[in-house]
Amino acid sequence: MIRYALSCDDGHGFEAWFGSSSDYDDQSSRGLVECPVCGSRSVAKQIMAPAVSGTKKSAPAADAAAKMRTMMTEAAREVRTHVEQNFDYVGDAFAREARDIHEGRSEKREIYGEATPADVKKLRDDGVPVAPLPNLPPDKSEVH
Repeated sequence: MIRYALSCDDGHGFEAWFGSSSDYDDQSSRGLVECPVCGSRSVAKQIMAPAVSGTKKSAPAADAAAKMRTMMTEAAREVRTHVEQNFDYVGDAFAREARDIHEGRSEKREIYGEATPADVKKLRDDGVPVAPLPNLPPDKSEVH
């Protein structure tokens, strides 16, 4: 296995593991390597220092990880906000309503709500497209 530091043409940095350097070259040439932040497939390897046993993690690496967490939390917050503002909330009737929409018994519209893991599995098994909303960490003001 080989780990590469990569970045996209928008400047987002990230790491990825490959079986070998030729695996990276092959996947990259076929457009299979993409930025996890923006989805760009214009990705390039960055200069990396070899991993040496016994070294301490540097502050820049910790800063980069913190920035990535902040960016991912903000993206999750934007997704949740978009859904809450633009989709119909159907509460615990989600599974029934999603199935009715999928099977044409109810008007087609975007919905969100609550469902048990068993209900979600049944919906997926039956080809009903469902996806969970991303979880958000609690606001710091709410944590005691």
